[in-house]
Amino acid sequence: MPAKASARHILVETEQECLKLKEEIAAGANFGAAARQHSKCPSGKKGGDLGSFFRGQMVPEFDKVVFGEAVGKVHGPIKTQFGYHLIEITQRTDK
Repeated sequence: MPAKASARHILVETEQECLKLKEEIAAGANFGAAARQHSKCPSGKKGGDLGSFFRGQMVPEFDKVVFGEAVGKVHGPIKTQFGYHLIEITQRTDK
């Protein structure tokens, strides 16, 4: 069975905006509420929830973080062709 993960993210246009949101979340702001308010991705309406997906289904920069970094932490900014992301890995199976 290939590696599978669940994650949520916030997509914004600038690295500065991404860093500001990361600081706010680290200080106690709710990730889902921040996603609903700021994310440019349609998933923002669902608090940034991307559901479950397998390794290789997302762009490489996103995949690298989701399948290589710690679960339950907010990672970023991660730059992709879409903009800058904060990513929170909510669950992952490595097998």
